[in-house]
Amino acid sequence: MSDVMTVTALWWAVIFSGIYHGINPGMGWPLAVSAALMERRHTAMLRAIAMLAVGHFLAMIGILLPFSLMTFLLQWETDIRIGAGLIVVAMGVYLLINRRHPRFLARVHPARLALWSFLAAMAHGAGLMLVPIYLGLCTVAADEPGHLAAQTLMGNNITTAFVVAAVHTLAMTLAGGLIALVIYLWLGLKFLSKTWFNLDLVWALSLIIVGAFGIYSAYAAH
Repeated sequence: MSDVMTVTALWWAVIFSGIYHGINPGMGWPLAVSAALMERRHTAMLRAIAMLAVGHFLAMIGILLPFSLMTFLLQWETDIRIGAGLIVVAMGVYLLINRRHPRFLARVHPARLALWSFLAAMAHGAGLMLVPIYLGLCTVAADEPGHLAAQTLMGNNITTAFVVAAVHTLAMTLAGGLIALVIYLWLGLKFLSKTWFNLDLVWALSLIIVGAFGIYSAYAAH
């Protein structure tokens, strides 16, 4: 029963991290609003959101797949989880010290939203935030090979990586798309400029917290 609750909590963490990424303007929903305003068509927003989702999904897969391969090395499972947590913490500390947005993102053509989304997610460490959650899911599956519910839910590690990335990206897309739609239809960009606040500090601290939790959970499960 406890393992089912753990799996459920981890999947909710995947969803909530997606919502968190979707709310963050740094993941691109203002670009979807701009596309709709420039082309004066609702479909432009939908197309932009779809491209942002594709780029984000590819970034999540690009981060998770290497860890999915490493989790086959079960004898080093704890070391892998601790190492992953340290990487996430290091990324958070780096973003805490370096508040500048990557300049190369400004040089990506506005029409290449999928590429921009991929690079933005990589540069901001969005995929790294999923790693401790993902490794936790894989650990539950490995510890309970006879648990049919967990095995059915997660399958193998590579399949889990794709499912985690897809669920996370869907949550991000719905959250960011909803905000973009509200801004475009009712509030307008003037409201956005007046109520804008910097999420960089919150983002960096959240990475540190998630990484520290990953390290703690690795030690606790050891």
